[in-house]
Amino acid sequence: MKVYIESYGCTFNKADGQIIAGVLQENDVDIVDSIEESDVIIVNTCYVKLPTENKVVYRIQKLQEEYPDKKIIIGGCMVEIDPEKLDKIGPNCSWIGPHQLNKSAEIVEGTYCGDVIREVGFSKESKVCVPKVTDDSLVHIIQICEGCLGACTFCCTRFARGPLNSYPIADIVSEAKKAIDDGACEIQLTAQDTAAYGRDSGEKLSDLIKEVANLEGDFRVRVGMMHPKNILNDVDDIIDAMKHPKVYNFIHLPVQSGSDKVLKEMRRGHSISQYKEILSKFKNEIPGITLAVDIIVGYPTETDEDFDETVKLLHEIKPSLIHLSKYQHRKGAISSSLTEIPRPIMKKRSKFLSKIKSEITEEENKELVGSIQNVLVIEEGSKGGFIAKTDNYIPVIVDDVELGTFVDVKITDATATYLKSELL
Repeated sequence: MKVYIESYGCTFNKADGQIIAGVLQENDVDIVDSIEESDVIIVNTCYVKLPTENKVVYRIQKLQEEYPDKKIIIGGCMVEIDPEKLDKIGPNCSWIGPHQLNKSAEIVEGTYCGDVIREVGFSKESKVCVPKVTDDSLVHIIQICEGCLGACTFCCTRFARGPLNSYPIADIVSEAKKAIDDGACEIQLTAQDTAAYGRDSGEKLSDLIKEVANLEGDFRVRVGMMHPKNILNDVDDIIDAMKHPKVYNFIHLPVQSGSDKVLKEMRRGHSISQYKEILSKFKNEIPGITLAVDIIVGYPTETDEDFDETVKLLHEIKPSLIHLSKYQHRKGAISSSLTEIPRPIMKKRSKFLSKIKSEITEEENKELVGSIQNVLVIEEGSKGGFIAKTDNYIPVIVDDVELGTFVDVKITDATATYLKSELL
């Protein structure tokens, strides 16, 4: 039997797809690179935003039309968030819930034999030290916990991922060591909220970072998204851990809005002053740290004054990466009961922030022109050359290098999204 898997969305969901492939391979199922070769197709869905929802819905419908003789299984967040819609568009599709990955082989086997099998619901099954099949031996993703402690009004992902479930530090370190021994040079610690790690188990993110970073070998550690309200409990120790030379000087700290009023209505659990206090500590202790932020444009209660506060905040904190999302109702989210802002207003605000985003990020990157950087080469560029990462996790284009190596480069130019360099 041959199975084709395609995954959408975040790093965490990509790792889920790798686990599905690993479980299948352990059960003598062949993973193939094309639909045409396959007997069974698995679509590992993302459902965080409406455009992504539309994309996966269209994909599921199109696959059924183009490959009527192939069996289709749906995985990912859509299975838990919107089963009614999924049943309507794919009545003959089987399901693998994001907490049921260990049952992938039996679901595939049954589906291949003509059954419609739907395994859903939460479990405490660990996603660490389990079989994985990756298409990139240099970058290894480790899910350190699943679920969150948040109550954000705009979010539907928490309905799919459930309450917090942290995995033991010892297991995470064991998987990291094996990945490094097998040639990985970048370890990505990922979760819906890495800052929530250990709040249910008594362990600490700062201890986890240190133990992974202290492993032998030439590699870097990237710490995934952290919710500001959960950093507050351990900010000094997290900063101390991230000072380790093997940890990227990079922090993904979503703020969503520059208005305290909107943050309160979003139930974010932190204020702008708290956010800036956290950020100030990181910048003081780790000079040059790269900041990535998330912004939701046009939350239903966002006024012109609230939007101005967001613009003001971005100019003040000058993030190197800005992930913009136009607000849209999501299935089951509390804010979906509110009246959306008129689309022309939202579009105007989004366009304005996009312009600011490009200006800020390009300005930040141009400050690095002329500098010497030690970079880690992690992938081939889609248009030639190679993509490397600075210690601050900024992508750099470099030529004539070997994958998986550290090299010194001089930064020759910069855009809003990457740096250009020459090899020294």
